Amino acid sequence: MSIDKKIVSLKCLVVDDEPLARRAIIDYIAKVEFLEVTDSCSSAIEALELIEQNKYDLMFLDINMPYLSGIDFLESVKQPPMVIFTTAYSEYALEGFRLQVVDYLLKPIAFKRFYQAVVKAKDLYCLTTSSKAEAPATTDNSVYVKHDDSYVKIEWTEIMYIEAMQNYLKLHLKDRCLIIHQTMIAIEELLPKDHFFRIHKSYLININHIDSISGGRVIIKDIELPISRMRKESLLNEVVYKNLLSK
Repeated sequence: MSIDKKIVSLKCLVVDDEPLARRAIIDYIAKVEFLEVTDSCSSAIEALELIEQNKYDLMFLDINMPYLSGIDFLESVKQPPMVIFTTAYSEYALEGFRLQVVDYLLKPIAFKRFYQAVVKAKDLYCLTTSSKAEAPATTDNSVYVKHDDSYVKIEWTEIMYIEAMQNYLKLHLKDRCLIIHQTMIAIEELLPKDHFFRIHKSYLININHIDSISGGRVIIKDIELPISRMRKESLLNEVVYKNLLSK
């Protein structure tokens, strides 16, 4: 089953503390047929409230904002939409790569560069949606992951953690590793949310395999994985505690 890209309509959230910059992005969005502005706001704090109440496909996010920066905000959101950074500062480009944003636009933003970024977002959205639609259904503890041109059946209980590697994912299983061409968002949709938790932009863990939590690290089979400082409390209070209660 393929997804017709012509009918894609990405719901957008624009976050920027500068009214003129925010207005410029909104005007650009209005020129693109597959984008629509759902909401806009002037701070990351407002954006956090909006994301908790609504579903967005794409967020245009400024980095330098008062009280809470775009980077700190993005690290605090468990399942953010696709993100395009909009900033006047080039020194944050590495952070954008680490956080796996779709693109990084430097102000003042030319429309041609804006369009290149949103086409990339649309293609990623179509790929993710297509992967969800094509994956075979299963009712047991197994899932199908896309590997090369086929789907491979694995037991999700065997997954210890998943590591993001640019355009690929590395699945660390009990007895082997598997590299697949799939997005972190797509794999999260396949796996049971009460057993898997995103501790970091680059790591999704199976909480049943946690050996210990020490400082800013989760230990799984002697492997230390970093916890985002904005997600540690949520891991301890919401995930680990619930898991202990269910045992």
